[in-house]
Amino acid sequence: MASLKDMRVRIASTKATQKITKAMQMVAASKLRRAEAAAQAARPFAERMDRVLGNIAAAVAGSDSAPRLLAGTGADQVHLLVVCTAERGLCGAFNSSIVRKAREHANALLGQGKEIKILCVGRKGADQLRRQFARYIIEVVELRGVKQIGFAQAQMVADKIVARFENNEFDVCTLFFSRFKSVIAQIPTALQVIPPVFEPVVEAAPVSTAASAVYEYEPEEEEILTDLLPRNLSVQVFRALLENAASEQGARMSAMDNATRNAGEMIRKQTLTYNRTRQAMITKELIEIISGAEAL
Repeated sequence: MASLKDMRVRIASTKATQKITKAMQMVAASKLRRAEAAAQAARPFAERMDRVLGNIAAAVAGSDSAPRLLAGTGADQVHLLVVCTAERGLCGAFNSSIVRKAREHANALLGQGKEIKILCVGRKGADQLRRQFARYIIEVVELRGVKQIGFAQAQMVADKIVARFENNEFDVCTLFFSRFKSVIAQIPTALQVIPPVFEPVVEAAPVSTAASAVYEYEPEEEEILTDLLPRNLSVQVFRALLENAASEQGARMSAMDNATRNAGEMIRKQTLTYNRTRQAMITKELIEIISGAEAL
């Protein structure tokens, strides 16, 4: 049984931990507002650009002059998995959920006889994936020194992806990140970016419309796509990094709130045990004194 001194040390240690978790919760809450605003501001631009490129790509679908980033290599054998996670832990299941989705996708591809390559953006994802897929990791991009995610970091990652694609190192590229929904809900997402998969746009048209509108592009569609597709890749990576930043702070805020509550409950139980033990020792000493006095 622990002594009273050990119990006091344990209670003091738990209180110190509670102060740390409470401070981390408050810091995450302050960072969350800015990260959430940035993620929400990036969504309309990324979605609109994806929609515009989808309309232009539909005009050159199946054409021999279609850009290689749009048409792909024509094969489906080598897959590049870009796994975006955080640089730090203490954020609940945020990193694990992204890695789990990437791991499931990788196992499914390996089961089909495909070849995979993994590019990790963030140290925590690389640490977890090394346990099973160490030989498939080709590069790790760490953003530990970056205080606030900017477009320059997304451009750097996109340039690495495009360079490897131009060197015929892979056929399909899939981006893994966590889409921010709320403080307690982050959705692990897999987005194929090479060749891009555009969602069909369904727009309500008047009944009197006899034919869909025909657009003329200047310059030609192929030239526009050649310029915009690499930029769209950077935009999608930037959006993924911003969504991750908001999801990370939300997950950390929730995790630290739970840790603070658990520490409070632990302190209550430890204090109760300490008081009962102290009272029992005092009672025992009084009984010994009274017994000794009666013996005299």
